[in-house]
Amino acid sequence: MKIPSKFLENAVDQLGSLPGIGKRTALRLTLHLLKKNEIEVIDFTQAIIDLKNKLFSCSSCGNIADEPTCSICINPNRDHSTICVVEDIRDVMAIESTSAFKGIYHVLDGLISPLDGVGPQDLNIQSLIDKIAREKITEIIFALSPTMEGDTTNFYLFKKLQPYSPYITTLSRGVAVGSELQYTDELTLGKSLLQRQVFKINN
Repeated sequence: MKIPSKFLENAVDQLGSLPGIGKRTALRLTLHLLKKNEIEVIDFTQAIIDLKNKLFSCSSCGNIADEPTCSICINPNRDHSTICVVEDIRDVMAIESTSAFKGIYHVLDGLISPLDGVGPQDLNIQSLIDKIAREKITEIIFALSPTMEGDTTNFYLFKKLQPYSPYITTLSRGVAVGSELQYTDELTLGKSLLQRQVFKINN
């Protein structure tokens, strides 16, 4: 596909660099932006700049926030003795949409995946261990996707957290094996949280 303008081509290339956006879709989106007036385009680009420059990673849990500490962590009505461990912020959004969990979160920002070169040192794990060692935590919920990487991460975390003797649970198997948590429907995810089970290692 020959694009007649270098400016148009550059915009297409930038949009096409986003995950799930092919060149044809990128071209369609770029042409759509061309039809917008200048103020709308400025608002669009400013929103992206603000996303990069003004968004915080919560200093306590790793969730996204408009302030250094997220609204969940500073909420006195949340149960701060119960921590739900998730892979990324999309899982926080998915669980919050169920209204079934009233504790706080810890975002790992990934899963252990040796094949992809991702080890424990690449994830937000040490701060979780430090928090459990420092604070009175009564329950840790492993809410990671039931995949090979999720199970590997669960096993590693269990071994690391055992010395602190927290009550460790995991989602019931209403979430299909091999699926990602964020794509599970709200009803199933909510039930999996409410019917969570004690985490056990199969020998």
